[in-house]
Amino acid sequence: MARPVVIACLRVALAALGGGLTYFSFEPHGHAFAGIVGIALLWAALQPWSEAPGPSVKLGALSGLVYALSLYLPLLPWVGEFVGVLPWVALSIFCALYSIVTGVFGTLLGRTRLGFIGFPFVYVAVEYALSSFPFGGFSWVRLAWGQINSPLANLAWIGGPALITFAAVMVASAVGTALLVLLPWGQRHSQSRSLAVAALALAIVPLMAGAAAGMNLNRDANTTGEVTVAAVQGNVPRLGLDFNAQRRAVLQNHVQRTHELAADLHSQNLHADLVFWPENASDVNPFRDEEARDLIMGAVTDVGAPVLVGTLTKDNVGDRNTAVVFDPVDGAEDKHHKKYLQPFGEWMPMRDFFRRFSPYVDQAGDFKPGTGNGAVTMGGHVVGVATCYEVAFDMAYRDAVKAGAQILTTPTNNATFGFTDMTYQQLAMSRLRAIETDRAVVVAATSGVSAIVHPDGSVSQHTEIFEPAHLIEKLPLRDSVTFAVRYGELIQWLLVGFGLVIMLASLFRARRGYASRLTDEQPALHRNQQ
Repeated sequence: MARPVVIACLRVALAALGGGLTYFSFEPHGHAFAGIVGIALLWAALQPWSEAPGPSVKLGALSGLVYALSLYLPLLPWVGEFVGVLPWVALSIFCALYSIVTGVFGTLLGRTRLGFIGFPFVYVAVEYALSSFPFGGFSWVRLAWGQINSPLANLAWIGGPALITFAAVMVASAVGTALLVLLPWGQRHSQSRSLAVAALALAIVPLMAGAAAGMNLNRDANTTGEVTVAAVQGNVPRLGLDFNAQRRAVLQNHVQRTHELAADLHSQNLHADLVFWPENASDVNPFRDEEARDLIMGAVTDVGAPVLVGTLTKDNVGDRNTAVVFDPVDGAEDKHHKKYLQPFGEWMPMRDFFRRFSPYVDQAGDFKPGTGNGAVTMGGHVVGVATCYEVAFDMAYRDAVKAGAQILTTPTNNATFGFTDMTYQQLAMSRLRAIETDRAVVVAATSGVSAIVHPDGSVSQHTEIFEPAHLIEKLPLRDSVTFAVRYGELIQWLLVGFGLVIMLASLFRARRGYASRLTDEQPALHRNQQ
């Protein structure tokens, strides 16, 4: 096999290895360093090597695609747990297509001496596109979620997930550049050892910034009071899409578990201030089913505290995924209609078109999004709510905190995904949101994992999957508004904007270089013709 072909295969293999390693940074594995190494390998695959030119743009595009497929295919099998392989593979391929852009511009930047500084901006810009378009994007796969166990996660309160992704790629590309200079097989004569030293120094900066940012986490000065909270995990009678097929079964489970919670509180001489049920905990609409409403109020009265109940409602707009506050005295009060709905699940874009490919299309809902700020009042306390999929969206909790939320909750229903990694990946998002907002987060899941998350992102209690259980803990109320809550969106726009400028500059430079080569080749061609 010709040497250029061998080198091309090595580059693609290196990118595939990088994607596989990056997967292990996500929960439940949680090896954050693997994500850094994975990105470093991708960057190395896009660079010139010793006595070998850099890859072509086409090879760079292929490397980016292979990297992403090696990451998303093992990350997202929960998508097809009960609906087959096609949705899982299709979503993975669709997400991977965005990384073709990463590979192309990584290749162009690799031809410049300081390209590793521009690569993190490009990565964030492409990730933003994937997280936003189409149909609201798919922000579940952001690199930042895999850094929850690293010092870089502490940057969340400054710039949210976008800044964490930027920092992680900066460390990775700087380390990758240094290795390519220092390793014998990767030396480039146009670069010096001083560049390696500078790159390694730059790699240390985000890590030091993360460590310093961690010193500002969970400050008692921001605490205005404390509340005793409880999360109820009632479990479901069966797995899969028909988890609630048995009418009122899920509701009965949560009612029973709440009565057991009331008994447990009484035995410990405790009183709960706030109680959280999961998304879809009431599998029938309590506003249209009197028996369901009576069951809920019986449990609420017994526990003697306002309970946030996840249920399905309908109004003049349409079907809603709703979290309703039931008070033991006043009954149903405040509510949050889920605002960020899951495409292909809670609503079906282009239903007629996709029906041609899967019979499961018609099982997708037709829910309508809410328009609120994500904050509800429970027992005089303002609580921020991000229901399930919403926790992946930056503005869900930021808007709630701006509206006065002192504590947060993520009610979620993961029963449709069985024993997969989905619930652990989602818990990592709640942990990062806790750091980002300086708020405790109560995760209440129908079937697990429910958890108590403190403002520093640490988990003090959690349940197992498909375990009927409840959690009780005293948590702080906070009035702080972090830099990320105030300016996180602006920081993301700045990073994305720089990324776009760098991509345009790379294209201009490549086009100018191509034109210059054509100009140089024309005299030689003319002489040969003579």
